[in-house]
Amino acid sequence: MSFNIALSGVSAAQRDLDTTANNIANVNTVGFKESRVEFGDVYAQSLLAGGKSKVGDGVITQDVAQQFSQGSLQFTNNSLDLAITGNGFFATVPGLDSRDFSYTRAGMFKLDSDNFVVNSAGDNLLGFPVNADGTSSSVALSTAIPISVPDSSGSPTSTSEIKLTMNLPAGSDQKDPAFFDPADTSSYNAATSVTIFDSLGDSHVQTYYFIKDYTPGNENQWLGVTYVDDQPLADGALGAINTVGTSALGAAIPAFRLEFTSSGDFKAMTNSAGVDLPMGNAISAPLGGGILGNGSDPTQTITTNFVLDANAAIAGEPTQSQFASTFEVKALEQDGLAVGRLTGIDIDTDGLVRATYSNGTSEPIIRVALVRFSNDQGLTQQSNAQWQESITSGEAIAGEATTGTFGVINSSALEQANVNLTTELIDLIIAQRNFQANSRALEINNQLSQTVLNIR
Repeated sequence: MSFNIALSGVSAAQRDLDTTANNIANVNTVGFKESRVEFGDVYAQSLLAGGKSKVGDGVITQDVAQQFSQGSLQFTNNSLDLAITGNGFFATVPGLDSRDFSYTRAGMFKLDSDNFVVNSAGDNLLGFPVNADGTSSSVALSTAIPISVPDSSGSPTSTSEIKLTMNLPAGSDQKDPAFFDPADTSSYNAATSVTIFDSLGDSHVQTYYFIKDYTPGNENQWLGVTYVDDQPLADGALGAINTVGTSALGAAIPAFRLEFTSSGDFKAMTNSAGVDLPMGNAISAPLGGGILGNGSDPTQTITTNFVLDANAAIAGEPTQSQFASTFEVKALEQDGLAVGRLTGIDIDTDGLVRATYSNGTSEPIIRVALVRFSNDQGLTQQSNAQWQESITSGEAIAGEATTGTFGVINSSALEQANVNLTTELIDLIIAQRNFQANSRALEINNQLSQTVLNIR
């Protein structure tokens, strides 16, 4: 019997050594959770056996239990590196159509050739679909889908309106509009440009030139002319009386007129036909096929809103002015967009994935799914720091980060193994001593048996 007792001790010490060695070997494995060997003594007793004189029957390994304590965070420069602080696991599947879920705390994710978020084993990270405002439409694991990041942002939006407010310098010299030439900077007083987009997303440069009228009595009046891609743009009015210079075809260029009071405040505005525009009106002009020769919509019309409404000042918006200071553009905005290319990915603490694009847009794409279990230690361990659901773990419960008992998702961070190397080295020494002691017990039992066999 003593042979079996000592042998069980050797086997238990060997299991302890193996477990400790595995912990040490994975000290740099991201998302790894250390294991602990749990032993129990063996004590068999029959109904008629004497309990007071009974000796135990050795030791048995009851469980090699995973310890799901929090590992330290290592910060990186990759926004797709994810770490969970608190409770929860990432959910992954081996294929786009697979429902064979695996769960992990290892957040080393990247984009594959099809722009899906995968780990180093090629498993797809799962997330919840979101609405346009970033709210999740469902938090059920059955509705979770593989996360992908589009490399472009929708379809282009043609420019329809430009918002422009400015200060025109009151001290500028008056100029003769008849000599206006966009190539000659001395023929105008101020200019500003904005990039606009046609229906195909192609970009064009729209430029505004401003000339202080030299006509006697017009000291507080300015003529404005609009060019797109170096071609003058008419405001659609017939019989233009406000004109400047001459175009390449020898015709006068239609212009609009801005008038200010002697105190520098806006007073009136007229289009090229000399028609007074009410406060808040804007200049509208079709681009036409002569400018848009790339197959885009030739009927596209650009409306320039000069924010002339007096109520704008009450609302805190900038208004047109003519003060004795330099030319200043107070606001210059346009509502068109080109097709955007992916420039960055941001992931919030609640798991919301937001993509930014080269056209300046930012879109919520999906929310990283988290999963928790009633009994983490009941999970079935797999390779690559992954686990699968089992009967003892309970069913997977999906949810969003930062809600309920779910933890926080940290972008550009990785959770290190929760192995304490110092503790493991001490455990290694203890396991080694236990192995030696039980081996010594086997040796002594062998000597005693040999002595008995040598009795004659």
